[in-house]
Amino acid sequence: MFRRAFWFTAGAAAGVWATTKVNRQLKKLTPESLAAQAADKALEAGHRLKDFALDVKAGMSQREDELNDALGLRRSDEDAARPDNVTALPGPRRLRAIQNDKTTHSKLSYNRNEDH
Repeated sequence: MFRRAFWFTAGAAAGVWATTKVNRQLKKLTPESLAAQAADKALEAGHRLKDFALDVKAGMSQREDELNDALGLRRSDEDAARPDNVTALPGPRRLRAIQNDKTTHSKLSYNRNEDH
């Protein structure tokens, strides 16, 4: 008698547990629940993307400062006030670079008929 009562109770408890488990899974698969889960994942992905972009921007700024220090380019107060925060090359270097650029283009000429 006790054996039958034990197995009946164990079977009923297993049935209740399985039914509860299945109902929870079915509630997770309703369209409303799936939409809410998708929205939560999209928000989470957006926050991760924003954090990544901020990290990249900070790294770019740090590397730019390192390169400016290595090249001897110091930011003046006038350059810091510019909206694009681009530091300009000093005058003599800029002119030298432009002069070299013009001389190399004038010396080099490409004639398509030379190869034939």
